Amino acid sequence: MLGAPIAHSRSPELHLAAYAVLGLDWDYARVEVDTSRLPAFLDSLDASWRGLSLTMPLKRDVVPLLDVVDPLVRSTGVANTVVMTEAGRRGANTDVHGVVAALADHGIVHVERACILGSGATAVSALVAIARLGATVVAVAAREPARAASLVRLGSELGVEVTLQRLAADSVGAGADLVVSTLPGPAAHEVAASIRPDTAAALFDVAYDPWPSPLASRWQAAGGPVVTGLELLLHQAVGQVRLFVGEDDARPLPDEPAVVAAMRAAVGL
Repeated sequence: MLGAPIAHSRSPELHLAAYAVLGLDWDYARVEVDTSRLPAFLDSLDASWRGLSLTMPLKRDVVPLLDVVDPLVRSTGVANTVVMTEAGRRGANTDVHGVVAALADHGIVHVERACILGSGATAVSALVAIARLGATVVAVAAREPARAASLVRLGSELGVEVTLQRLAADSVGAGADLVVSTLPGPAAHEVAASIRPDTAAALFDVAYDPWPSPLASRWQAAGGPVVTGLELLLHQAVGQVRLFVGEDDARPLPDEPAVVAAMRAAVGL
């Protein structure tokens, strides 16, 4: 698991639980790597490496360093997974599946209008996932809306009308069925007090450390439904394990229900 900072990541618990059920004596650990160190780190890997998981700030930075990219990486410019293959480094995006599956676990299988807080790499995957759930209108609330123009273009490709607004606006989330916060901890804590919970909408907060986040706490106190980011972490990890084991994130693992149950138990879900 690569990123910076990385100490909070619970991915090792998920992956190691999966490999134990699968009978694989594989190591999986956190390695703090920032953007400047990523090229040298990738070049240092030998044949014993099967793959990598990526988090902030590497999901976009890794793409130019890949030999092969899946279609979803090509369209989003975001990869959270690298698989070592005979053809070289293959980039994949399991975050989109993770968002869809996490919402489905809570009965959210269709969305018409949504709001995304933040405009980083996870926001890109969230937009694709929301489009797959049927949304046609998505508002993106960002600190600097002009820097989120790429999401407007991606929305156009997906058949989704994306509008941009300033993050601290009182109207954030108004009229939405679903609000997805992709803000990292410090940024989310800053804006939580300025966001007025809309109990008609579900909140999916991709943060999970600490949990509940300040925004999730306010949403729950107002009586609104909340989905934890641990669900996203779980389901994107299932996709990664599928890739590392069989190089196909659409093919279920052997005895996958037992694998997922062990992963859930490992992080207290």
